[in-house]
Amino acid sequence: MVVNDPETVAELRELYARYEAALVSNDVAVLTAMFWSSPLASRFGVGENLYGVEEIEAFRKSRPAVNLARRMVRLEVVSFGKDFGSVTLEFERDGGVRGRQTQVWVRMDVGWRIVEAHVSVMK
Repeated sequence: MVVNDPETVAELRELYARYEAALVSNDVAVLTAMFWSSPLASRFGVGENLYGVEEIEAFRKSRPAVNLARRMVRLEVVSFGKDFGSVTLEFERDGGVRGRQTQVWVRMDVGWRIVEAHVSVMK
């Protein structure tokens, strides 16, 4: 197995840039489409535990679209083979809030999808 195949890392970086743009513009359709369309997908946030793409989508639709902008401090992408990878991000929001995000990506028949995500803030 090849770790950090340059082509795979480039694909994941490109996808993550698309995810980040959708996140800060609250593009719910794109954010939902980037997750695995399965009840087995999960996203754990600062104040929510979401199981399945339906809960993830409902959260996105109900979330206020304010104060979504953030600055990326450190982005790391690691791929394992050509079909599995992780993306980790340290970010900052106005007001001195620092946070972390982790995503697990898997290449499926329909393309790359996030199967697991976690977001937390540092105090």
